[in-house]
Amino acid sequence: MTGTRGTAPTRSARPAPVRAPASAAPSRPGASAAPPPRPAGGGARLDPLDRTAGRSAYLQIEEELAEAIERGDVQPGRRLPPERELGTRFGVSRMTVRQAFDRLERRGLIVRRQGAGTFAAEPRFRQSATVLRGFFDELAGQGALPTTRLLSVEERPAPPGLAHALELAAGETVYTIVRVRSAHGDPIVIERASFPSRIVPGLPDHDLEHGSIYRLMDRVYGARPVRASQTFEAIVADAREAELLDIEEGSPLMLVERTSWDGLGRAVELARDVHRADRSRFVTELRL
Repeated sequence: MTGTRGTAPTRSARPAPVRAPASAAPSRPGASAAPPPRPAGGGARLDPLDRTAGRSAYLQIEEELAEAIERGDVQPGRRLPPERELGTRFGVSRMTVRQAFDRLERRGLIVRRQGAGTFAAEPRFRQSATVLRGFFDELAGQGALPTTRLLSVEERPAPPGLAHALELAAGETVYTIVRVRSAHGDPIVIERASFPSRIVPGLPDHDLEHGSIYRLMDRVYGARPVRASQTFEAIVADAREAELLDIEEGSPLMLVERTSWDGLGRAVELARDVHRADRSRFVTELRL
């Protein structure tokens, strides 16, 4: 980590980022001098700590590093400076930096690798919990390259619970489709979705690996989901889920269960999606 050393002014409010060397200015009475900002991994620049803010140093360090990562100043996979170096930079102990790293790791913003160091984590993809939109459209809208691996397609009589959720008569059949959805080659979610055969006849005859099933339901069957009821539950990965998502067994996951209806009020989908918690962020909009 390199940079030009100089004297940075300490202010009672949070200082603005230092972008270029400047002439020294006198500190205000009672304020402690802070080390000058230096680049963090990827060339990001960090603000000095505000000693008069009344906030713990580790929380300020967490905020500075989080902002650098989320702005993209520290690229995914880039190694962060060691705890000792950041401690010297901020004028704090290694334990204080470690507290900040602990919080960043819990937020999924960094990854620690024993013997290798601390790295900026891969970005989390936003999943809207307010707008009904398929995985393909969600990721494509974020500039990602979504891909699909089709695991299985099955037509079978709907068991009682599934028949009830999809408002089907006894003996009616459903297509159950299981897929792994990826972004830039990294598996993100396992989707298991069931659709009434009567509403989408011949659905498995279409290409289910390239594009959106929702678009297909709209274009071919006039049955695109327009309303849904969803539940969210934190779970951990079993052996099979860990294998499919390329994570450790016991890793945190987000289970999303969804029933969807089309514009005619027909129940057209019952889905059980399992998302990697380290690569997904669910966003909702609330209004009074």
